[in-house]
Amino acid sequence: MTTYTAINLIARPQGGPIGPALFDVVQKKLPIVGQGEFLVKQSHMSLDPAMFGWMSPDPDSYIPPVELGTVMRSSGIGEVVESNHPDFYVGDRVMGMMGWQQYILSNGAGLNKVTVPLTDETILSIFALPGLTATQGLFNVGKPKKGETLVVSGAAGSVGSIVGQLAKAEGLRVIGIVGTADKADWIVNELGFDGAINYKSENLAEQLAQLTPEGIDIYFENTGGSIQHHVVNRMNAHGRIVVCGMIADYPKAQPDLAPSWIPIIKKRLTIQGFTMPDHFGDIPQLLEKLTPYVMQGKIKHRSHTLEGLESAITGLNFFFTGQNKGKLIVKL
Repeated sequence: MTTYTAINLIARPQGGPIGPALFDVVQKKLPIVGQGEFLVKQSHMSLDPAMFGWMSPDPDSYIPPVELGTVMRSSGIGEVVESNHPDFYVGDRVMGMMGWQQYILSNGAGLNKVTVPLTDETILSIFALPGLTATQGLFNVGKPKKGETLVVSGAAGSVGSIVGQLAKAEGLRVIGIVGTADKADWIVNELGFDGAINYKSENLAEQLAQLTPEGIDIYFENTGGSIQHHVVNRMNAHGRIVVCGMIADYPKAQPDLAPSWIPIIKKRLTIQGFTMPDHFGDIPQLLEKLTPYVMQGKIKHRSHTLEGLESAITGLNFFFTGQNKGKLIVKL
């Protein structure tokens, strides 16, 4: 084979579903591997909510937008198939930012070797962006303490499910916000959360009060939506709000109104947004923190795998509809 398939971003989202009009499926020539370089055949690719921000034209975002006419940005995992690099050998598994393409030529920058004996799906579901995000956000931003109460939105998603399990392992009471009864059942009966709330149900304030009798110390925000108003009202003094994602607002031309700042003042709340590109240099320490939980069996996951590179184009819409059950992955 002398060519491979890649998908370029050619237009910006304008609100509403993601579709083929935003992308161009192209054929490229396999590159020649130069000195100090190696070629990776990507096997699995991660779909993440952060991609909506990467596709936007906002130049003031935490990371430059994907340039139109270039390969769509994404993380993935694959195998080195040819190498002229002294530190990477044929057969090595590597993980990092690879983009929507079957092959990637690299000099090693931004790619890390994978040595744990786990499947590619498990690696992407736990040790890639979701697990790193959960670990950084919970421990370094949320600063959990045993006995506290944590509420996490998007609790059945790739980040939220790990946040909740890490918090349970640290001795916190954990309540998850989800969008279906099936997801509520999964996080409570399989992952060990103390309770779940379907944000589509009624009497949200009453449900939240019942499940958090001692108030809320940490709120890990992955989704946005109206339930955040109720959560803020139940925050304890000196509580911490970790703002990781706002998937409910990404497809909207005008975001929903945020909660009042009055409780923020009264309760002396700390609110901090964070994104992983600020912490890519901390990945070794984050993996060192996360790995023991995984190897001790304290972190469960489930993957939702789509088949074929081009399935990524419409697969992104699963984040809006909630169709995905677990970490959304594309198998190439």
